[in-house]
Amino acid sequence: MSRSVQVVWDDRLISYDFGPGHPLAPVRVELTMALARELGVLDKVTVTGCVPATDDELALVHARDYIAAVRRVSASGAPDVFHGLGTPDNPAFAGVHEASALVAGATLAAARAVWTGEAEHALNVAGGLHHAMPGTASGFCVYNDPAVGIAWMLEQGARRIAYVDVDVHHGDGVQAMFYDDPRVLTISLHESPRTLFPGTGFPSETGAEGTAVNVALPAGCGDAGWLRAFHAVVPPLLREFAPDVLVTQHGCDSHALDPLAHLMLSLDGQRRAYAELHALAHETAGGRWLATGGGGYELVQVVPRAWTHLIAEAAGDPIEPATETPPSWRAFATERTGELPPLSMTDGRDPEFHDLSRGYDPGDSIDRAIMATRKAIFPSHGLDPEP
Repeated sequence: MSRSVQVVWDDRLISYDFGPGHPLAPVRVELTMALARELGVLDKVTVTGCVPATDDELALVHARDYIAAVRRVSASGAPDVFHGLGTPDNPAFAGVHEASALVAGATLAAARAVWTGEAEHALNVAGGLHHAMPGTASGFCVYNDPAVGIAWMLEQGARRIAYVDVDVHHGDGVQAMFYDDPRVLTISLHESPRTLFPGTGFPSETGAEGTAVNVALPAGCGDAGWLRAFHAVVPPLLREFAPDVLVTQHGCDSHALDPLAHLMLSLDGQRRAYAELHALAHETAGGRWLATGGGGYELVQVVPRAWTHLIAEAAGDPIEPATETPPSWRAFATERTGELPPLSMTDGRDPEFHDLSRGYDPGDSIDRAIMATRKAIFPSHGLDPEP
């Protein structure tokens, strides 16, 4: 299914580090790449390096005074709370500009590979920092690498780009940066803003010509409800929009074990979502697919397995769920974290769901969330909101 796949990686990407005790610990991507390597997944892709995004590239979506402020913090380590650096979510640290610009540069390298045809699919699992705003850091995110990649492709001549965000938190920064741009369709499936940061992402946030799409799911939603919502919203919109490129953000903090949120997906449900997005990239975007990581704070049990599955799916050779994790990787994970790692690549679930076309239940909170989105968005795209 996949002709050529690039994974962008540089060991310096783990320098994006807010310090001990911070939830966004870089060991999660270190363990991901180690697991993908041990399972032979990286043998099926091309691993390429990257360079930091330049100030001009960052300025495609970020204010220049903000970039200058991040550089000042980077040089001194002193906080700048006005620009969101020096808060509990985004502690200031020396070298923050260089570390953040490298993450953005990795996503830019992936965008270039996809746009130029060097690769059909490209991934940056260290990216997906979707909360950063034009002039401030937010939610563990300093520079918004997905938005930088999207803006760069628009400059190269892309007419339409679709962005699908499956992180448990609303993709507010990417939405904000393209809210008035009908060339970019942003779709975010997330826990309701009534119960989770950042408090945005209501269905009423519809953007230019209905191109901001928000599916706000109730706390406790699991595989069946999440997949039902995904299928009721994402495929019909992508088919109608017909993007030149599909960009996806794969925060895996929707998992039941994640300590910062309240959805109840399994690794197997997340893996199914990756397969669906892969298929939609081929169906709606000519196979052009740029994928990033994102949130995910269960550092050993969830993130490495989830994103190894993502890379394997993009490579066109999915991992059999019952596959055991390599003993050498388990030893490395324990050495790095002191935790006992998972023994296999599955949570033992077989996620099934009922498509909305089989009936809508107005008494069900998930169905109400689905219909709120469809009614707010579908008419703008010439689609019937009724199932």
